[in-house]
Amino acid sequence: MNRKTLVLTAVAGLLAPVLAGCGGAEGGSGGDAAIVVGTTDQVVATKEVPAPLDPASTYDTSTWNVIRQTLQTLMAVPRGGGVPVPEAASKCAFTDNEDESYRCTLREGLTFSNGDPVTADDVKFSIERVVDINDPNGAAGLLNNIDAIDTNGDLEVIFHLKTSDATFPYKLATPIAGVVNPKQYEAKKVRKGFDVDGSGPYTLKAEVKNDKVTKIVFTKNPKYKGALKVNNNKVERITFDDPDTMGKALDKGDIGVMLRTMSPEQIKTMTEHPRDDIDLTEMPGLEIRYLAFDTSAPSVKNKAVRQAIAYSVDRNKLVNDVYGTTAESLYSLIPSGISGHTNSFFNQYGDPSLSKAQTVLRNAGIKTPVEFTLNYTTDHYGPATKKEFQTLQSQLNATGLFKVQIKGTEWSAFRPAEVARKYEVFGMGWFPDFPDPDNYVAPFLDKGNFLNSPYVSAETQNLLIPESRKEANRADASDTFGRIQDIVARDVPVLPLWQGKQYVASRDDITGVEWAVNSAAEVNLWELGRGSS
Repeated sequence: MNRKTLVLTAVAGLLAPVLAGCGGAEGGSGGDAAIVVGTTDQVVATKEVPAPLDPASTYDTSTWNVIRQTLQTLMAVPRGGGVPVPEAASKCAFTDNEDESYRCTLREGLTFSNGDPVTADDVKFSIERVVDINDPNGAAGLLNNIDAIDTNGDLEVIFHLKTSDATFPYKLATPIAGVVNPKQYEAKKVRKGFDVDGSGPYTLKAEVKNDKVTKIVFTKNPKYKGALKVNNNKVERITFDDPDTMGKALDKGDIGVMLRTMSPEQIKTMTEHPRDDIDLTEMPGLEIRYLAFDTSAPSVKNKAVRQAIAYSVDRNKLVNDVYGTTAESLYSLIPSGISGHTNSFFNQYGDPSLSKAQTVLRNAGIKTPVEFTLNYTTDHYGPATKKEFQTLQSQLNATGLFKVQIKGTEWSAFRPAEVARKYEVFGMGWFPDFPDPDNYVAPFLDKGNFLNSPYVSAETQNLLIPESRKEANRADASDTFGRIQDIVARDVPVLPLWQGKQYVASRDDITGVEWAVNSAAEVNLWELGRGSS
């Protein structure tokens, strides 16, 4: 029997909104037996990042997937994709024609897990706290368009925006906008360690060794009131050092679900040699991988060098040699499946061309070989990352135009070094905060971008991004996003490489797997249950 399941998950604009569920915390199944999930995602506290689970101090998929189980947000993207729907709120809407005033009314009777009531003042505190702390490891930039926040009584909160922003409801659905209790979180200081307390579907308790989370127990929050239906009473999240160890635990039945990140070899084996007791779920992915450049670094400061690299990289060979059928070549920051996607890099550079790379360097007077180091993280994007960068190194060096070294670093040190601009060229992945083209553009190109890139396109920042946000119908902004992608292809502050699919493996008595991880790699543990899959 072939146990592989293909899930055609909806992405932005393809399906009308479908509410993820209703009825709050009641309805858990499976008794008290915990559903055990495995992951290779690391949650680590370091000197540079002492508060990895504080919504003001983190901005990566692994930590956000912990926070989203425990902190509640005003809005939530429904399980099938589409526009956000109310979650902690009972209703939210723009109240002006310019999309500059956004008003939300909280559900009545909301409480934090300790019993304290959730009020509009708590929402205001939570979001202003993120902006005020402005942690370089966080995502305060998502909220930089907020001009002021007002409250009206205990249930109503009004956001006044500096400029029109049709994407604002999506931003309120991200963990950066998670509601925290002022009694447990200081206004001007991050909450160090691994405690998270909120009003979401679960409470959590983390087990830690050497400042690394080894296990998290999520227990259904009996006080939760919101749009989500919680289908289990407890979930245990076990962290593994590598996919092979995680896979062996699934084979033995020590875990019921294998989440991020499976290796290409594991996926190939499960596809070609399926087992009756294990399901492999495949879904479209909105994950992208790319090279980023410190455009102030001497080796790649000249645009011609970056363009020559764009002429030299063979994406198709990279994907085929390293990732096989689990990925596909990408020629834009905005992936296929998102409105506004174009193939700007292919239009600009076509297939790899040594002669064109030589010409662009010669015309700019660049002495070859150009020397630099490709930096990558060893433990954040999966076990194939090293092979990917070895392949890139080989491709570039084979041209004779470059002399490239590679260096791998653990994520806990890699991310702070990248933000501090200690790398000339480095590899990164991106899982969208929300499935909208804006989220593949603004985080890289807008003021306060999360890469801390020195690259500036005044046209993009001052004209195109603001113009795109005025379009309530996001498809109407496609031409604007096309222009942005053309600018990126011309200047090459980043070089898109590939777009990946999402995979989850599970024992055949686990249900809800197809909804527990979406195309943006968001994990929704409340969807998991026990029964017949």
